[in-house]
Amino acid sequence: MSNILLIELPFLPCLDFFAGMLQHGEVWIEAHENYQKQSYRNRCYVLTANKVDCLTVPVAGETNRVPIRDIRIDNEVAWQNRHWRCLESAYRKAPFFEFYAPYFEAVYQKQWAFLFDLSWEMLTICRQLLGIKTPVNLTECYEREPQIGLVDARSQMNAKNPASAQLFYSPQPYIQNFGPAFAPNLSIIDLLFCMGPEAKKYLVN
Repeated sequence: MSNILLIELPFLPCLDFFAGMLQHGEVWIEAHENYQKQSYRNRCYVLTANKVDCLTVPVAGETNRVPIRDIRIDNEVAWQNRHWRCLESAYRKAPFFEFYAPYFEAVYQKQWAFLFDLSWEMLTICRQLLGIKTPVNLTECYEREPQIGLVDARSQMNAKNPASAQLFYSPQPYIQNFGPAFAPNLSIIDLLFCMGPEAKKYLVN
């Protein structure tokens, strides 16, 4: 537990992200990379009645070679309403939705200018609800070759990877909201709404 994880900041991170956090003694969030399209940086995946659905935070303007902390959210799109309607529809009957939903609803009711700030707030709330005490810091500059002793997981988490290709998470079924088929490595919000206080124990195991 003495090693350090270096990783980007996703939006409502997947289980693989939190499993990695729990397997390391310290986490550094890459705060000086350039934004990358088609990644977890602005999207997460949740389970609905019909399928796994992707919730995307739309970004504004040109994003090529733009620092991640300068990426603005396109608030001309009603993304907050779309996200919250989807979450309510998918999870309102989940065992712990009523306990945890207010924390996330409050975030969705705010106006956010920058993607990084939104994702940082979501990560902070998820860490609190999970009871994760692992220290989390922001990098002060970008280093292509990080210092010796860091586990560099930047850009290695990909939603298109099969379940067997996760970095830190070994999928084990838990009771989800729709039938016996198990969808692995969804957003942490799925695990919180379905397992509540047992979510951290699940990730540790």
